[in-house]
Amino acid sequence: MLFRRDDGIGDYLRGAHDCRDKVVPGDAGDETGQESRSAGHRASPTVTGMTSIESITLEVADPAAAHRFYTAAFDLGTRVHLRASEAPTTGFRGFTLSLTVSQPATVNGLIGAALDSGAAPLKPAAKSFWGYGGVVRAPDGTIWKIATSAKKDTGPATRQIDQIVLLLGVADVAASKRFYVDRGLAVAKSFGRKYVEFATPSSPVKLALYGRRALAKDARVSPEGTGSHRLMIGSDAGPFTDPDGFAWETASL
Repeated sequence: MLFRRDDGIGDYLRGAHDCRDKVVPGDAGDETGQESRSAGHRASPTVTGMTSIESITLEVADPAAAHRFYTAAFDLGTRVHLRASEAPTTGFRGFTLSLTVSQPATVNGLIGAALDSGAAPLKPAAKSFWGYGGVVRAPDGTIWKIATSAKKDTGPATRQIDQIVLLLGVADVAASKRFYVDRGLAVAKSFGRKYVEFATPSSPVKLALYGRRALAKDARVSPEGTGSHRLMIGSDAGPFTDPDGFAWETASL
């Protein structure tokens, strides 16, 4: 199986189960001035037991407006939470959220609903070697990729979302991989310093790591960004902050 630097986001769609995991020592990556608003909650490297992501919270300036958008565009319900925040942020926030669906017609329908509800187009929906997908930016600034591994429709379009994937753009994929393995996540797929996907079968959201610049390139935005990520990840391991400033909190039961 071939892996191309700018196509790692599609690998969880392709089902690359034949790739064996290897921990590769990382080299220095590109650093930015971006950090989480909760960077003070930094845990020691001995924290263990985190096996799942229980929730994703987007920090937005207007939660009511964001709720209206996400209900109309994607009908996400309680799978993604919203929280008011005025934390300064500029440019690329260092992550994307992906919605994987069953067929191109559903991709087109969800992207169309998002654009009708106020999203901005970043990458028009199109076929690629791994499937079909497109990218939009929500009014609150979050970047969403809607994609499928199928290249042909098998029925009418639906609004069913098969999976939500959180992709963190990191400076050093190998180092961030070790960080999360130390905190209890098992690696499902790994492509050295390029892409890592974690095994979180009981989680409503799948977690993956990708190089920050490559992730921005896939979304067709500049990799530059400063300030808050405007993202909080809820888990069962308590609060900590990863090497790229992504903050985790204890998930509410």
